[in-house]
This record gives sequence, structure tokens and C-alpha cells, in this order.
Amino acid sequence: MFEELMAAGVAAAACGAVYVAAAARVIKQYERGVVFRLGRLRSAVRGPGFTMIVPLVDRLHKINMQIVTMPVPAQEGITRDNVTVRVDAVVYFKVVDAADALIRVEDYRFAVSQMAQTSLRSIIGKSELDDLLSNREKLNQGLELMIDSPAMGWGVSVDRVEIKDVSLPETMKRSMARQAEADRERRARVINADAELQASRKLADAAKQMADTPSALQLRLLQTVMAVAAEKNSTLVLPIPVELLRFLEKNAENAGQAADQAKRAAERAGASTPGGPAADSAPAPTPAVESPAEPPAVAPAAVDSPTVEAMEAADAAGVDRRSVDPAAERDSGSGTTITGQLS
Repeated sequence: MFEELMAAGVAAAACGAVYVAAAARVIKQYERGVVFRLGRLRSAVRGPGFTMIVPLVDRLHKINMQIVTMPVPAQEGITRDNVTVRVDAVVYFKVVDAADALIRVEDYRFAVSQMAQTSLRSIIGKSELDDLLSNREKLNQGLELMIDSPAMGWGVSVDRVEIKDVSLPETMKRSMARQAEADRERRARVINADAELQASRKLADAAKQMADTPSALQLRLLQTVMAVAAEKNSTLVLPIPVELLRFLEKNAENAGQAADQAKRAAERAGASTPGGPAADSAPAPTPAVESPAEPPAVAPAAVDSPTVEAMEAADAAGVDRRSVDPAAERDSGSGTTITGQLS
């Protein structure tokens, strides 16, 4: 009798062990358990840890709640500005409702992948090339919104979407390289022009300072000579100050102006004398004859002679008097002086 009881106890213990082994389940921390009893969903979702189900009646499905990283295959499309590009991306998503992810969609991973590819092609067609290259943050947000809207009904939440790479045709790459080179050259020229402007302002300030102190220009000249001599050159260059050339040019202009003024003064003086052009038009006086034996007296000839003021102006300007007084030149050539007297 005792042996039969022992055998029955051992059999019951064995059945209990088998039942526990068949009913016991362990759910990990990053998983959730969804139980179907005779095909119907149990409302309670099993959390992480040890749990029990009814063998042969319940079926437990474990859903991973971790963030899933899914690469989106490269999609080729035409942008809004008619440029053919090839774009690939990556999607980060996770399951927020284990029951909906298991019931509402057959395979939520495949569904999210197809939705990501479709949304990526749509984004390519709505965007321009410059936006794909430089304004990716805005495109990532729009792509995330397009994928997340239907995925919320599947119990899936899209964490973020990133565009990985944009492949361009070789011709477009060369065109963009030329454009970037031209833009860099333009900026270099602008920077160089700005530097020239600043240097010219500094030089203008230095010139004003040297104009107030003339000795500074001489010191600067000596420094330049020392810099040239320090290079062990056999030729020494001594520059002529520009101010000296300007001084000589100014003196030449002053001499020319003085000569012109002297000539104009001589012309005005010649026009105002009795022997000038006005006097040449008057009839000459008839000489008086006293006796036939004596030759008739010669009347004083009308000689164009400038005034004393004209002569002094010519001397002050350094002009030869013969250029002012033609009569003086004529008398000096003949060696005689024209005199006349009345007898």
C-alpha cells in the first residue's frame, strides 16, 4: 500500500513538473508578452520576468520593445529642379504597443520599411537639389512625419529619420565644383580689395603725418636704403623724392606764367605810347625848310618803344628786352641810334 502511494506521489510530482515546465515562461526586460487563449487576445500584456500560461490553451508571443535601426535602400528619383539623384536613409523606430504591433499589421518591420521607401521617393520629388544637400534637417523632419503618421496605428513610433547620402551624376559634380571654385575666387578678390582699401587708408594717414613732419620722410628713405643694403646687393638705388620733382615743375610753371604776364604788359604798354600802332596811322608832320643850301631837317621818327614799366617787368621775369622792344634789337644790330632834330 505504501509503495502504491509512493508511486502515485512520484507520478503526480512528475506531472506537476511537466505542467510547470510547459506553462512557465520568462520574459526579458526589453520584451513584452502578448497571450492568445484559444485564439483570442488576452487584455493583459505580460511584463518582464517569470509568468505562467495554460499549456495547450494559451500561446505567448514576445515583442521586442527596443529601438530598431533599419536602413532604407537607396531610392533614385528626380528632384523638383529636374536633377536625377540617388538617396538612401536610415529609420529609427520602436514598438510602443505590443498588442497593436502584433494584431494590426502582419509584419510591422516590413511595413515600416516599405513606408520609408515610399516617403523617401516622395520627399525627393518635392525637394530641390540645394535642399537635399544643405537643408537636410527640414527634410528629415518631413520624412519622419510622413512615416510616423501611419505607423502610429500599428503600435510603432518612429524615433527619427536621417538621410545618409545623396549621390549625384558626375556631370553635376563637375558643375558644382566649378561653381564652388568661382565663388571662392570671388570671395578671395573681395577680401583682397578690402585689404587694399584698408592699406590705402593707413598709407593716407601716414602721408598726412609725414607732411606735418618732413624729417620723417627722410628717415623713411634712410630705412629703405638700409633694407636694400642689407641684402648684399652691389647696386644701391637712391630714389628721388616726388616733392622735389613737384617743386621743379612748379617753378617752371611760375616762370612761364611770369613771362606771359610780361609779354601782355609789354603789349599793353606799346599800345598806350604815342609811337604805338595808333600813332602810326596819323599823318607825319611836314619838315620845315629855311634855306635851299641846307638839307631839309629830318623829323623825329616814330619809334615803337615800350615804357619803363614794361622793361622792368621783363627784367623781373628774366626775359630778354629785345623780345619786348624790337627797336632795341634793330639798333643793336646796326650799331646806330636814331635821333632827329629840327633846325
